[in-house]
Amino acid sequence: MDGLTDARIAAVIRTLADQRAGRSFCPSEAARALTDDWRPVMPDVRRVAAGLADIKATQKGQEVDPLTARGPIRLARR
Repeated sequence: MDGLTDARIAAVIRTLADQRAGRSFCPSEAARALTDDWRPVMPDVRRVAAGLADIKATQKGQEVDPLTARGPIRLARR
């Protein structure tokens, strides 16, 4: 996972959010954009997303904390 900084992860999350324009996306899309071996990166994607004031995480339409939510979540711009 060389070169996977929080800044790079945040940039990918924000780029995907901008591309979706009002729609949400799965955090795995960000992880897949960062590396072929994406599964180990998922906790980092959730952690970084939790620290971005302009990004929200939802589960079944309700806003959740991406660090504590269990199961699938979606990310989007606030």
